[in-house]
Amino acid sequence: MLSLFASATVSAQNINRKQLLKDVEILSSDVYEGRKTGTVENRMAANYVVSRFKEIGLNFYQDSFKHPFTFQTRNKKTMNGTNLIGYIKGRSDRVIIVGAHYDHVGITNSLINNGADDNASGVAGLLAIATYFKQHKPDNTLMFIAFDAEEMGLQGAFSYLKNPVIDVSRIKMMINMDMISHNDKGELYAAGAFKTPVLKKVMEDADKDTGAKILFGHDDPKLGNNDWTMQSDQGPFAQNNIPFLYFGVEDHQDYHKPTDEYRNINKDFFYGASQAILNSVIRVDKQLKKVMKSIQPSPKSLKDKMIMN
Repeated sequence: MLSLFASATVSAQNINRKQLLKDVEILSSDVYEGRKTGTVENRMAANYVVSRFKEIGLNFYQDSFKHPFTFQTRNKKTMNGTNLIGYIKGRSDRVIIVGAHYDHVGITNSLINNGADDNASGVAGLLAIATYFKQHKPDNTLMFIAFDAEEMGLQGAFSYLKNPVIDVSRIKMMINMDMISHNDKGELYAAGAFKTPVLKKVMEDADKDTGAKILFGHDDPKLGNNDWTMQSDQGPFAQNNIPFLYFGVEDHQDYHKPTDEYRNINKDFFYGASQAILNSVIRVDKQLKKVMKSIQPSPKSLKDKMIMN
């Protein structure tokens, strides 16, 4: 299919397409049985992501990329999860978090929900962005978090904010990716500019010549269920007044179904969308001070105002 995504190869040169697709294909293979939190296969997927962190050359906090946490399910069952955290030190100590969740919903009715779009695609995008910035030193420190237990109520993100690896006041921006590989129209939504309007200017032309079209929206509280602010791991950060960008596509016919497989993603769109997101992260990194100046200061420190799950 050439027409809609023909220009995707023009500027997507900063991302290794072969590796990008390989990461999605591996993470969404039957071997990982849908990566459900608490399963052996979820831990296997975590090990794969950690191996890629090491391959890229990320640094780690507290002697490990793995940061275990415990949480209670909606049924009051105690479960264990593991966030995977690496970083690239920038020229400043200000921190931008780049996140995606690696867990999915596992097996239902004896069928594997492989979660290629949701959210092997976001993890692959995260790894591609980390690879770029390892080769191009960022202005700000970039923290890369592959969250666990997103599908169980954003538990990994909430747990991170309860037990952060750095002073939370250093976190100036959260950029999250969840479902970025499956859209027949070539449309990629960026939520977050409703609360932080300057982001529209910062991201101007980030999608140029990528084959993916960035649309702003899905972040107005008046939209009800169509407000995506709390529908992925950016939510807990947004609750704590940390500016965010959330990249994702609208629901499709394979959402949370066994058919969300590697063969059904839009590979050219995914490649272009990943470049558009990388371009956006580059712009945010370069213009973070502009974003910060647009934010009204809080009367109390962020630490004092933390909202916990």
